[in-house]
Amino acid sequence: MNGPPNETDPGEPPDGRAWDLLVVGGGTAGILAARTAAGFGASVLLVERDRTGGECLWTGCVPSKALLAAAAAAADARNAYRLGITVAGVTVDFGAVLAHVRAAVAAIEPGDSPRALAEAGIRVARASARFTGPATAAVAGRVVRFRQAVIATGSEPVLPPIPGLAEAAPLTSDTVWSLTELPRRLAVLGGGSVGCELGQAFARLGSRVSIIEAAPRLLTGEDPDASGAVTDGLRADGVTVLTNAAATAVHADRTLVLGDGTRLGFDTLLVAVGRRPRTDDLGLGEAGVAFDEGGHVRVDPLLRTSNRRIWAAGDVTGHPQFTHTAGVHGSLAAGNAILGLRRRVRLAAMPRVTFTQPEVAAVGLGDEMARHHGLAARTVCHAHVDRAVTDGHTGGFSRLVIDGRGRVLGATVVGPRAGDTLAELVLAVGRGLRTRDLAAATHPYPTYGYGPWDAAIADVGGRLRRPVPMRAITVLAAARRRWMDRRAHPG
Repeated sequence: MNGPPNETDPGEPPDGRAWDLLVVGGGTAGILAARTAAGFGASVLLVERDRTGGECLWTGCVPSKALLAAAAAAADARNAYRLGITVAGVTVDFGAVLAHVRAAVAAIEPGDSPRALAEAGIRVARASARFTGPATAAVAGRVVRFRQAVIATGSEPVLPPIPGLAEAAPLTSDTVWSLTELPRRLAVLGGGSVGCELGQAFARLGSRVSIIEAAPRLLTGEDPDASGAVTDGLRADGVTVLTNAAATAVHADRTLVLGDGTRLGFDTLLVAVGRRPRTDDLGLGEAGVAFDEGGHVRVDPLLRTSNRRIWAAGDVTGHPQFTHTAGVHGSLAAGNAILGLRRRVRLAAMPRVTFTQPEVAAVGLGDEMARHHGLAARTVCHAHVDRAVTDGHTGGFSRLVIDGRGRVLGATVVGPRAGDTLAELVLAVGRGLRTRDLAAATHPYPTYGYGPWDAAIADVGGRLRRPVPMRAITVLAAARRRWMDRRAHPG
């Protein structure tokens, strides 16, 4: 592990007094909190028991997207015939794929390393921390005093209480990177973003994959049409998708038993049914920090806990478990703690992306919620987006949820580069922009950004074509007459 010597020793703050900010956890939320506070000139101690960088760098975003890139390359080569290109004999060297994954992690890791943090003025202790009081914590055998603290210990995968599951040595998103050989038969428990992404990746690399989801459909938090598009994409890659299928037991002969008695054989089992906060043994009770039944730290809109000295950021709060959420949390919590600001978390415009093919990106209200509230939705199928036509990826769509005043309250984009396309829609939802604002901005042609743009233009056009009520016409006519009278008789 790179870093300066004595990184396990919390030491003393420069002035010998209490640390201005103690940060517990060195993932995205913790690093952003520490960097923000240090940038303000605060004395900062960051405590991380494992490796700085957290789940995103080591087991989440970075390695998974590197794996997805390799899988996409294999799929694109096999499917190149659609564009008139034949690639014969596509083979996958799984060892080389893993080398690519490790190289991606290694290239990004230095920015999150203890050395880089030390250069930013942050003291790093590789140790566990436990609160011993409202303003103290035990770190590496020493009592540390702090003026403010941020809890940013992240989350870990959940293993459901299924008989025989633990004995089957299942993998999770944290441990799947220990594989050295491509699984021949991979069973994935959970049809959320993680299960769909990793399931599709391994299928494209050559595994026989089955995804088992207890709910009626995959990606239950997304637009039903988006869920259907991803299901179709998975099946096109050879994935067996089983919904309304609850696992009831795992047998020693490496078979999974479903609720209807179906038995499914596997060589490797991957569990992706959710994550729980890492708040055990933190001494939250001693610190006076309240938490809920699931172990999430209770925070107010400022990210402050029930102890006014202590804040929380990232997955431990129970807010959406995304790296970008954690980053925003960390910076916001540190700014509030050190500068006494009162910035609030804004979750209404928090984007989310599932990096399958097709990709699914969304922000704000979805189509189901729009119908529930009687809101309008404008949809453009990508069969009518020229870039999608030229690329041969016309199966997606762009959908805007719009209120009666034309404000964009939500959006879903399905298709290539959906996450990139979503960026302006996040701004639109967060700033209360209207479809006329989107329609007035020139978009480069040909891009996938034309999908949301066309939806906005269609909404503006529809509003212009609406008949004006007779009362409004009467009022406008009377106002015009008064204006003409004033011009004719200025005195």
